[in-house]
Amino acid sequence: MAKPQAIERFRKPNLPTKDCAVCGRPFAWRKKWARDWAEVKFCSDRCRGDSKTRTPADGA
Repeated sequence: MAKPQAIERFRKPNLPTKDCAVCGRPFAWRKKWARDWAEVKFCSDRCRGDSKTRTPADGA
């Protein structure tokens, strides 16, 4: 029995990723970010808080 393609699309190896604007580490898509993935810039609350005091990832 074949699985629906929608389920295959979001398995862990197929999740979209971005680089954090503060630390530069890659982070993967999360379900809680589904509505606003385009606006997500930081990998964690800590990086979001540090974004006001630190320079971008290339200068960290």
